[in-house]
Amino acid sequence: MTAAPSTPVTPLQQPTKQRLYDIVLALFCSLLLVSNIGATKLIAFGPSLTLFGFPVLPIVTDGGAFLFPFTYILGDLLAEVYGMRLARRAIILGFAIALMASVTFLVVDSAPAAPGWDLANAWHAVLGFVPRIVAASLCGFLAGQFLNAYVVVRLRDRARPGSLWWRLVSSTLVGELADTSIFCTIAFGGLIGVGTLVNYILVGYVWKVGVEVVMLPVTLRVIPIVRRHEGFPVPGAAAEEVGRAGR
Repeated sequence: MTAAPSTPVTPLQQPTKQRLYDIVLALFCSLLLVSNIGATKLIAFGPSLTLFGFPVLPIVTDGGAFLFPFTYILGDLLAEVYGMRLARRAIILGFAIALMASVTFLVVDSAPAAPGWDLANAWHAVLGFVPRIVAASLCGFLAGQFLNAYVVVRLRDRARPGSLWWRLVSSTLVGELADTSIFCTIAFGGLIGVGTLVNYILVGYVWKVGVEVVMLPVTLRVIPIVRRHEGFPVPGAAAEEVGRAGR
């Protein structure tokens, strides 16, 4: 009896080595965790300016804005190089680590302080707020990252030469819109005015998309390098994009 031939697995379906996956995964989860803690502080830049009752200035953001956009850059790399299955694994692991951090802070916050340690109120004011931030982050993160990965993979499956930059930007536009809107509303809704909340959402969205666009030449170079290192052939589209980025 002749065995039925097995269906070949294409390089885009499954990487052959995955030597860099753990490093990218660790960076992805670390950036998410640090960003969640940094996001407990709202930051404002600029003087006060109101137009038609809407607060245009100061620009309102949070401490997580410095690193969080890079989770989407890494998310693009994971989805583009490793596919939806391994990108999903990274998203779920990031979710689990953030949830563990939230539960840990809740337990520590509720534990009685040692005699003579007078920072309990300061701890509660800052890290006691982390569970709400994490809850907001988890809801936004799951929606945004899954949409981001989904758009990258779907557009990749229909890729035309020169379309890598479009896949990355399109996925960020969709994913960050969901992530930022959900996160800001859950994290600070009811704590700040509606006008300030809208300012916060718009600034966060524009900033995060802007970081990805600015970093696009780097991303376009790194993705083909990771492909080659993991045993993928570099598609003509990716090679073309590298050439464009170097011009």
